[in-house]
Order: sequence, then C-alpha cells, then structure tokens
Amino acid sequence: MTVDPRWEEVDRYLVDRLIPPDAARDGALAASGSAGLPPIAVAPTHGKLLMLLAQGMGARRILEIGTLGGYSTLWLARALPAGGRLVTIEADPRHAAVARGSFARAGLAGIIDLREGRALDVLPTLRGEGPFDFVFIDADKPSNPDYVAHALTLARPGTLIVLDNVVRRGAVTDPAGDEAVQGVRRALDLVAAEPRLDATVIQTVGEKGWDGFALIRVVG
Repeated sequence: MTVDPRWEEVDRYLVDRLIPPDAARDGALAASGSAGLPPIAVAPTHGKLLMLLAQGMGARRILEIGTLGGYSTLWLARALPAGGRLVTIEADPRHAAVARGSFARAGLAGIIDLREGRALDVLPTLRGEGPFDFVFIDADKPSNPDYVAHALTLARPGTLIVLDNVVRRGAVTDPAGDEAVQGVRRALDLVAAEPRLDATVIQTVGEKGWDGFALIRVVG
C-alpha cells in the first residue's frame, strides 16, 4: 500500500489538534500490536467520526460486525448515552481475547457485549435484540452483501449503516477485482437496488492509504 507522506502529515496534524490522547484507546492499539493482530484498525479521525455520527443521531443500540482488537468499539461505546448497549461480533478467538481485555481496562465491559463466532452465524441470533440504531460493518469483505442484508433486518427507519473499506485504492471500479473487491461491489449493488436504503460513499486518504466508506441510511 502506497501512502503519500503528505496524507500522513495531515492526519498527524488533525489528530494533534482535534483528538486528545486517550489511555483506553491507545492501550487497545498497543495491546493489539503486542498480540500480533493486523494493523488494520480504523484511523483515529475515522474512529472519532463514527462516534460523532452515533452521538449525533442519539444511537442507543449499536451493532459492530468485526471487532478486531476493540479500537473502533471503544469509539462507538463512548457515543452511547446512559442505558445504551453495544453488540460487537468477532470470529477470531485471539482477537476477541485482546478486545475483552481492552474493554475491561477502559471500564466499558458492562455496556459492550462481545459475541464470539462467525458473524453470519451470530447475526440471525440477534433478531430479538434490535432494532439497532447504528451499524458499523468492518469484517471480511467477501461477505459484505450478507452483512448489509442482515443489518437491514436488524434495523429501523432511520438506522445508519457504515460499511468500511469500499474504495480499496480504487480497485472498486474493477469488475475483475479480487474477492474483497467483488464483495464490496455486490454490497453496493444490493444497496443501489434496495428501495429501503439510501447511500453515498466518501473517499478518504490518510495514514491508511486511499480508501473510503459507504454511509447507508434505512429510509423505510
């Protein structure tokens, strides 16, 4: 992945100005690194965006598909009001163990419900626990269409679904792209064809390179 040094410089500037250090989040990244988890957590600016979006809509029930080491989970958990709840799903037991430790150190284990297992197995079990107000999807990309479809069944009119990593350094335009690209393309095709969904995609550059995320709103 090629990252323009100017993108990283801008990210550092924005983080220094707008995102104060936080022991819990910084600790989650450190724990993930020490455990050898892949360095694919959201950037701090994107984590704060998730928090602001969830706060702005007054989300009380949040669903995250793909926990990794819990960094994005902590951002989302901080958006919850008193009595709010976050369900996050992680398939890898090692990742889940790291995340649980970070949640406990942050004092947020009581509002974060980590469900361990394949998301496609866990999601059907959540039917009686919704609707969720906010859904963040950041898991294996080939399964994106299934994740979006499940999110819709667990949503209500007004729910916001954020689908991460959809630009993929521009590869999203390639009909012959890899499995991850195909998963993104099928998910976007599903969203475009579904009258209950309205969406756009924001391209991003920064320390994570060139990518982007889809903002999908359930309208009916």
